[in-house]
Amino acid sequence: MESRMKNPVMVIPAAMQALQALGQSTDAVDIPVRTVHLMHLRASQINGCSVCVDMHPKLAKKDGETDERLFAVAAWRESPYFTDEERAALALTEAVTRLADRSDPVPEEIWDEAASFYTEEQLAALVLQISVINVWNRLNAATKQVAGAGW
Repeated sequence: MESRMKNPVMVIPAAMQALQALGQSTDAVDIPVRTVHLMHLRASQINGCSVCVDMHPKLAKKDGETDERLFAVAAWRESPYFTDEERAALALTEAVTRLADRSDPVPEEIWDEAASFYTEEQLAALVLQISVINVWNRLNAATKQVAGAGW
């Protein structure tokens, strides 16, 4: 496999700095890093981003995530390995990632479930993290970046 071009953030370094800053903007918010990794992996699976599907489990494992849970992310609804809080974050991730799949992109029941576990600041961080991973997925998929190839 070969990519179409360098990743756009390598062509326009200010974009890399901006995306990294946006991703880091939520670091001080009390969201478990393992939850963020699960969200990133799930959005990447949905978007078919091979770079991120390859990279995020590796990052998650460095932060103590288990293979069992990583393997089960695609079937999180049917899997016993996730907390109610993680399930709410994964449902929100799917809704925000698949905006065009329903007339109400993020239904009240999904939002309300997430809001029952997370504060407004935490919800803001979740939505920002979902948005950031979706940008990365789109950059990688559009330019056919190759998993494991590095930049």
